[in-house]
Amino acid sequence: MHILSKALAGAAMLGLALFGPAVAQEQKKITVVTWNISYYQEGFQLWVDEFKKLHPDFEVERIDMKGTDIPTFYQTQVVAGTPPDIVDIQGGLWLEYASQGGLVDLTPLLERDTDYTERMIPEVINSWKYEGRNYGVPLYISKTLLFLNKKMMDEAGVTEAPSDFESLMAAAEKMSGGEKTGFMTLNFDWLYWPLFAMNGIEFVNEDLTEAAFNTPEAVALVERLAEATKSGAINKLSWTGRWVEPNSAFAAGTVGMLHAHAPAFLWFKGKSDWVDENTVQAINMPGGMSTPNSHSLVLSKGSKYPEQAWDFMKIATSGKGAYAMGSATNNLTGDSIENAELMKLFAEKVPAVVPVLETQLQNLDKLTGNWPLANDAAVKDVFYPELQAALLGEKSAAEALADAERKVNRVLRRR
Repeated sequence: MHILSKALAGAAMLGLALFGPAVAQEQKKITVVTWNISYYQEGFQLWVDEFKKLHPDFEVERIDMKGTDIPTFYQTQVVAGTPPDIVDIQGGLWLEYASQGGLVDLTPLLERDTDYTERMIPEVINSWKYEGRNYGVPLYISKTLLFLNKKMMDEAGVTEAPSDFESLMAAAEKMSGGEKTGFMTLNFDWLYWPLFAMNGIEFVNEDLTEAAFNTPEAVALVERLAEATKSGAINKLSWTGRWVEPNSAFAAGTVGMLHAHAPAFLWFKGKSDWVDENTVQAINMPGGMSTPNSHSLVLSKGSKYPEQAWDFMKIATSGKGAYAMGSATNNLTGDSIENAELMKLFAEKVPAVVPVLETQLQNLDKLTGNWPLANDAAVKDVFYPELQAALLGEKSAAEALADAERKVNRVLRRR
C-alpha cells in the first residue's frame, strides 16, 4: 500500500477509535423535571410511550425533585447552559423565569394546536399569562377552599356554614377554647389572601406598579385578625406553619375550619381515622374567593427540541395523559373532558374527595393572589414578614403595613 494511503487509513482508524463511526449522532433527548411525585411511575411511563410513538428516535430523561430544591437546580442548569426542557412548577415561580426571557412563549402553539387548546379550561390556562402571553399549561389544578369540622361545629352550636367574613370570625370564636381553635389558614404562596380579597382589599394597583394594600380597611382587618389570633379564635400556626403543622392540627380534630387547597384533604385524612365525607365538609370561602396553587409545565427557552418538548407537554396535560395524572394523584386537570371522566372514577373509588374537587371548578372568575408580578418571590419575601409581625402582635398593624408598603414599592420599582 502506498505510504500516503497507509497514513490516511491509520488516521481513519484512529478517528473511529476516538469518535466512533462518522454516521453516529448524539442521542436525541428531552429532560423533564417533576415536583416531588417520584411515586408517579406508571403514568409517567404512559407519557413516554405516547411520546415515543410520535418521536421514536428520542429518549426522555426524568428528574424528580423536592419543590424546595427545584429553583436552585434550575438556575444552576440555566447558568451552565443545560436547562431541562420541561419543568413542573408550582405557584408563581414561573413568573421570574418568564420575565427574564427564560421560558418559551406558548401563545403561538396554543393558537395553532386548537384540538388541544379547546379541551383546556380557559380560566385555568390563563393563570400562566404574563404581559398577555402564555407561558405554562396546567398539569393539575388546585385552589383554596374551606374545610369544616362538622363535629366541632355541632358542639359549638354553629348551625350554618359561614357566608361572609363576619360569620366566619363569629364561628371561629364560638369553636375556640382550651386546646381548640376556630380557624386556621395556610399562608405560603398568598394562600391567605382571600381573607383580604373578601374584604375588598387590593394588593397592587391595576397596572401592577404600586402597592395598594395600605388602607384604613386593611389596618382594621389586620388588627381584627391579630386580636383573633391572640384570643385563640385563629390558630397561631396559620402564620408560622407551612404544610405539615396546620394540616396535622386539623387532623387532630382541634381546629374548626381550615382554609387550604384541595390536596390537603387526602393528606389530613390519611393522618386520622375520623375524617370522611360526613365529618368534614368542603365549601368555597365566603364570597367565592380563592387562591390558585396549581402545577404547570413550562418549556425552557434553552431547549434544543422545543417542538418535541411541546408534544410531550400536550400528552402529559390532555387526553389519557391527563387522566393518568388525575387518577394517580386524586386531582383534577386543566382538561375539561378528562375531568368529567375523573369525577366518575372518584365517585366510585374515593367518594369522600368528590365534594372537595367539585369546589375546584367553581368560582374560577374569583381567583386572587395570582398577580402576574415578575418579582413575585421578592415581593412575598418583603411583605409577609411585616404582616406576620402584626398578626402575632409584635408590631402594630398600621406600622407593619406602612413598612410593608415601602418595601413592596421598592421591589416593584426594580423591574
